Amino acid sequence: MTHGGTADAGADGDSHRWAYGWRRVMLGTGMLVFPALTVGGVAHTASGTAAVAGYTSVGAFVVCYVLTSVAMARGRQRRAELLAAALTALFMAALPFAHADAFFLATVVVSCVAVLRPGWATAAVLTGTLGAVLLPWAVRPWHSGPGWFQALALLFTSLTVRVFSEIATTNRALVAARAEVARLASEAERNRIARDLHDLLGHSLTAITVKSRLAQRLAEKDPDASLAEMAAVENLSRQALADVRAAVSGYREVTLAAELARGRELLRAAGVVADLPSATDSVAQAHRELFGWVVREGLTNVVRHARATRCTVLVADTAVEIRDDGRGGGVSGQGNGKGLAGLRERVAVAGGSVEAGPLSPRGWRLRVSVPPEGRRPHDRVREGREGRAAPEVPEAREGNS
Repeated sequence: MTHGGTADAGADGDSHRWAYGWRRVMLGTGMLVFPALTVGGVAHTASGTAAVAGYTSVGAFVVCYVLTSVAMARGRQRRAELLAAALTALFMAALPFAHADAFFLATVVVSCVAVLRPGWATAAVLTGTLGAVLLPWAVRPWHSGPGWFQALALLFTSLTVRVFSEIATTNRALVAARAEVARLASEAERNRIARDLHDLLGHSLTAITVKSRLAQRLAEKDPDASLAEMAAVENLSRQALADVRAAVSGYREVTLAAELARGRELLRAAGVVADLPSATDSVAQAHRELFGWVVREGLTNVVRHARATRCTVLVADTAVEIRDDGRGGGVSGQGNGKGLAGLRERVAVAGGSVEAGPLSPRGWRLRVSVPPEGRRPHDRVREGREGRAAPEVPEAREGNS
């Protein structure tokens, strides 16, 4: 006796619809007990033509109730409300023939109203209960006192139906919420894979391109060196394939030390003097993977866009900075490209900040700062609200070449 909802996706939705459908059928069928009790009342209080009229009213009530249940199950609110109004009229038509027992039909009517119009539920229950108590006592020709039994049946049955309807609505909402969570998780995973593939392939393909050009230049002057560069290209291709597979499966690992080593080789192949730290002990363990992504993205952009002759990487416990002496501002990919957008997302998750901009008189700087290990990102916000300045991130220390 509740509204039909939107079809739920997946096995959970199917099992929910199956269980809820059977419960609804059982509850709806159980409500037919009340018209049967009313038939007994007609047989007890009427005879002849009056009894026939009473039985006809109850029969019409049953037919109308079945149609109402079907309309509610299919979610046809307007039709169900019109049929509920017809049920009310048939209940009133049965009153002269069934007397107090006609309020068993009112139990069905009030239950339908409690489901179709939850805002009217309290008023309908109170009206039906008081009517069952007072009307048989007030109509003296019926020769009966207050209909306590009918009132109690109406009260508790309608409340039970209302509770069942609320539980069913809550269950549908939970199933819909689970489907939405699954959709968002799938979307987040797709975004993660897209971001990782961009970062992984952007670095690897840039390195392959640079080394291939270097091998071409060395082919005539130094064939052995050219062959060594092509062997390095093969290794890079294999590593890129392994990285892509790992990114898709969700088990890739990026470390600062590895990215510095790869970056030194990439810059060398591109003809850029590399001033990179040889150790990463000063960086907290929790920040090394993030700083690895920063170094990968920053050095890839230097090789791709900067046309620099020198590149410097500075690392500290809570910051990493990449500088070059290239073309600086206005270079595609060095401002707000997809690579930096993905990097900003990673840094934002860690509660850090990204600074990227041109240097004077030429060059470009990318700096990422994160809160100290164990410090929550919102601590600095709270301190700012209290009027205390957030502590300065330590200046990055230049490592050995």
